[in-house]
Amino acid sequence: MKRFILCIVALMTVYSINAQETPNSRQARKMFNQTYQMVFGPQGSMLQYNVNIIGIYKTQGRIWYKGKKSKFVEPRIDAWNDGVKYTRVDKKKKTVSVYDANDPKRDKYANKFKFNPENYTYSIADSKEGYLITLKAKKNVKGISEATALIDKITRYPKSVKIRLGIFSTTIKISNFKTGGISDDIFVFPAQQYKSYKVVNT
Repeated sequence: MKRFILCIVALMTVYSINAQETPNSRQARKMFNQTYQMVFGPQGSMLQYNVNIIGIYKTQGRIWYKGKKSKFVEPRIDAWNDGVKYTRVDKKKKTVSVYDANDPKRDKYANKFKFNPENYTYSIADSKEGYLITLKAKKNVKGISEATALIDKITRYPKSVKIRLGIFSTTIKISNFKTGGISDDIFVFPAQQYKSYKVVNT
């Protein structure tokens, strides 16, 4: 599921500009790029999220990013990705599962939320709450059909992302965003803390 959260926040990425883009779409991409760098740049970032996908998934927690590394903490599941290994702890079952950092089996929802930025058109609009950056899927694109990110007008911090996937539509609320000052130690799995947990083969 964290790959999903990462993909959703990564909708604020800017990629190549083509000749058909308008001034509005170029502005949207420029703003997305600025926010993306705050989230995924080498300085690292942290944010809290709250998501409810009706019939699929409901959770809230905190996540840290720094390059290919990540960590998340939720009421039941915690996970550490140091760029080499992805370690997930189920606090209810008291189990520890270890995967290769790039193993798709680590998250059964990942394939549902694959995102290719070239499959979307971009636009920006003003609102009282912030700037609204909307992405709409081009013809025959599967997966996320539309996404709208709410960006703070002053800080350019992400505030929320609303997505549409098939018949489902949901908003991920983002709060307490911080960019920079993220130590690499955060992404190291504290094995000693969970030495009584059962290690599950993956």
